[in-house]
Amino acid sequence: MAEDAATPTIEGLQAFMQRVPYVRFLGMGVELAGDEMTAVLPFAQHLVGNPMIPALHGGVIGAFMEMTALAQLSLAQGGARTPKTIDVTIEYLRPARPSATYARAILRKVGRRVANVQVEAWQESRAQPVAGLTGHFLLRG
Repeated sequence: MAEDAATPTIEGLQAFMQRVPYVRFLGMGVELAGDEMTAVLPFAQHLVGNPMIPALHGGVIGAFMEMTALAQLSLAQGGARTPKTIDVTIEYLRPARPSATYARAILRKVGRRVANVQVEAWQESRAQPVAGLTGHFLLRG
């Protein structure tokens, strides 16, 4: 029975992700384990911003984390309308190497109109994040 309840949730989340063209460009996906969502950004050559290091483009990492926050809000709101970004602050902590990148969002506060979300992105080890995001999002009824 719990499996039946989880199926529409992942389907609704995947539908939300496919509505955003940039998500399709990134190749981003999501995985659910219980009530915990992990966003996945598989490596693709077109995502490299600095071929000398090589490192993923900072805008790719920032957009990936913003989409992770929006996906987590979508999951929490049960498919309600897409929130609008008010502001985000991104901390780039180390170069994101050419490999898969993962992210998780924590909903710090979800009010009636505004949500505060923190996102952490990592590659090989969650203990060594490549970037972090703090954002505020306008919720729509």
